Amino acid sequence: MNTKPTEQAEPMEDRNALLERALIEEYLNDKGYTHEDLKKLPADLVEKLMKEASQYASLKMEEVSARAHLIKELHDDASSLEK
Repeated sequence: MNTKPTEQAEPMEDRNALLERALIEEYLNDKGYTHEDLKKLPADLVEKLMKEASQYASLKMEEVSARAHLIKELHDDASSLEK
């Protein structure tokens, strides 16, 4: 079997990075901004917004992770009852 890597293969992007980016966009949109708008704002305001957006995204990602863990535990517990 010949498994040479192709030069045109796109690297797989981390799913968490995609989710984090979407959550940051969501936060900015809720505040009335887009990433394009950030280029026109003062640096201190951009830094403040991005810190807040990052914290928002981190908390939401933790929530998603906790829910996924809970669902897995519930499924595992239900599976043991079926035996």
